[in-house]
Amino acid sequence: MYTLGIDIGSTTSKCVLLKDGTEIVGTSIVVAGTGTDGPHQALEEVLKTAGVKEEDVAYTIATGYGRKRFEGADGELSELSCHARGVHFTFPDVRTVIDIGGQDAKVLALNDKGRMMNFVMNDKCAAGTGRFLDVMATILKLDISDLEVEAAKAENPASISSTCTVFAESEVISQLAAGTNLPDLVAGICQSVATRVASLARRAGVKEKVCMSGGVARNAGVRNAMAKELGVEIVYSDMAQLMGALGAALYAYENRK
Repeated sequence: MYTLGIDIGSTTSKCVLLKDGTEIVGTSIVVAGTGTDGPHQALEEVLKTAGVKEEDVAYTIATGYGRKRFEGADGELSELSCHARGVHFTFPDVRTVIDIGGQDAKVLALNDKGRMMNFVMNDKCAAGTGRFLDVMATILKLDISDLEVEAAKAENPASISSTCTVFAESEVISQLAAGTNLPDLVAGICQSVATRVASLARRAGVKEKVCMSGGVARNAGVRNAMAKELGVEIVYSDMAQLMGALGAALYAYENRK
């Protein structure tokens, strides 16, 4: 039996296709989120990759910002529940999930069964989100994927003190003009994200093991800064950006079963 989870975020659409609730047979990530044709592109891509027809999918659950606008699902669930479920499936011993997406940051506290016991969320400010990193990469004329490479070269990370993306942008430009070298500046930007999100994590309660999910989790510069800020090891999976879709596919299997 095939079940599908689709996570429609602000900037990307992700799909995970499961067989019998245990085997991941297809995944897709399309850089186009809610309000675009990204969800349908992601759906077509995952089915093509797996060699499965849409009519063979027994149940589909949508999650993320655009879940209520997607008409191709049998049900919908919040991204909080789906990220918790996806992470627990991948790392059963994780108790704290730090999820940094394009427009928000969330910290989830899980019990030993993977159920969410508490959460703290920032969706009011771009600081500490993927959008913040996108803005900074544009200023520095870097691709977003270059940030972790540059951060790894840093010897003396710069201090980015502004808590607002707009003011931080001005601060970065000023530091560039003052001659701060690029790796130190990038490391400071990664540290700034980690500092913002670490404060959320402390409010939710940090209990090991800790896992990062979401698109920003792919950035080793942010992951390393977060681990140092919290004083814990952070586990990571190449599936980090797909945790919400994975959780949705798992719930879809339960619902259909």
